[in-house]
Amino acid sequence: MASLRIRSLLPLRFSIHATLLSSSPLQQGISIGSRSYSVVESSEHCALKTECEEIAALRREFEAAKQSFINMPDALREMPKMNPKDIYVNKNLRLDNLQVYGFDYDYTLAHYSSDLQTLIYDLAKEYMVNEFRYPDICMSFKYDPTFPIRGLYYDKLKGCLMKLDFFGSIEPDGCYFGRRRLSQREIRDMYGTRHIGRDQARSLVGLMDFFCFSEACLLADIVQYFVDAKLEFDTSYIYEDVIRAIDHVHRSGLVHRGILADPQRYLVKNGKILRFLKMLRERGKKLFLLTNSPYFFVDGGMRFMLEDSMDCRDSWTELFDVVIAKANKPQFYTSEHPFRCYDTQKDTLTFTKVDEFLPDKIYYHGCLKSFLQITKWNGPEVIYFGDHLFSDLRGPSKAGWRTAAIIHELESEIQIQNEDGYRFEQLAIHFWKNLMRKDKKHATR
Repeated sequence: MASLRIRSLLPLRFSIHATLLSSSPLQQGISIGSRSYSVVESSEHCALKTECEEIAALRREFEAAKQSFINMPDALREMPKMNPKDIYVNKNLRLDNLQVYGFDYDYTLAHYSSDLQTLIYDLAKEYMVNEFRYPDICMSFKYDPTFPIRGLYYDKLKGCLMKLDFFGSIEPDGCYFGRRRLSQREIRDMYGTRHIGRDQARSLVGLMDFFCFSEACLLADIVQYFVDAKLEFDTSYIYEDVIRAIDHVHRSGLVHRGILADPQRYLVKNGKILRFLKMLRERGKKLFLLTNSPYFFVDGGMRFMLEDSMDCRDSWTELFDVVIAKANKPQFYTSEHPFRCYDTQKDTLTFTKVDEFLPDKIYYHGCLKSFLQITKWNGPEVIYFGDHLFSDLRGPSKAGWRTAAIIHELESEIQIQNEDGYRFEQLAIHFWKNLMRKDKKHATR
């Protein structure tokens, strides 16, 4: 392409010289000396030489680029692949400065199978039919694991599920009304533009953790039912009902009891967790558990996950200096609720004031302010691990803690990026961009 472009300029430059000559005194019959003619002839010779050198340089660049493209598969084999098990950072961190390690429970220490989403979905739809009198046909709905992803937003006013990019614009293929994907024209008709402004954002609610998968699917299925049945409905009512149903199955303990009734189906064992916690303890680090789940649920799950380690099965709490359950995050980070000591034998909360954390004791509720006053742990020496970007990580960050996000999707994303086809496409795109950039420089000379 570049060499052809230079060649097309040759006739243009010759025409310029011809024009100059046609208007010169020589063409008008005025006698001039041979020296002037030699100057014109020398200029033409220099121009032709320059053009030939440029063409030769372009040909060399083209041959080099072609050879680089041919050699890309070999180059890819030499390039290291990303490790899905690696730790990725966006800020420098010295691990030797960390003295305290905190952990969430759900999807951090405890990992669940995809069957959990089906359990939550089924319990919620049953509650909506029995308590909110939704049509009985809703009982036939099935959870679709291929539909929801984490990080969606639901528009309570318009009933759309959407994925927003970093700049707050709706992804071109990321807006659904019910189970139907909206076209870009439909998105513009509904919102005026793909960008969600501040006023429109007020009606959006985020679905940010794994427990929201069943919520997103149930919202879409119910909206789709009303659309198919040609029934009038208010999308904000549907959202409120789904949220109440999801909240009920969690707060009532239905989900917790369902998991503990069949832990092999819902919980995923990981022996590396125990080894990691023990390693931290052996190196003198302080550990704490901070979760919204009730103690009986955490206790049952930890016992199951550690049942193969008999020396730790009945004393998992000894791994932690502090265990806090039903913390009510994210309010935990901003409220001033007092801590209550939980009696595991009587299943009751004590009335004595908590001004210290005792070994093998379980604490409920509380707040960050009291936690820091009791432990005397400074922010920069504390790191907290969680899966929810807002309720788990935003609050601790404001307190000066270091934070680590457990992002399960990143592992599968890295596996995709490690595939040979994906790596070749990415390298090819980079190759063509560089080639076009060089071509543009030659064209503007």
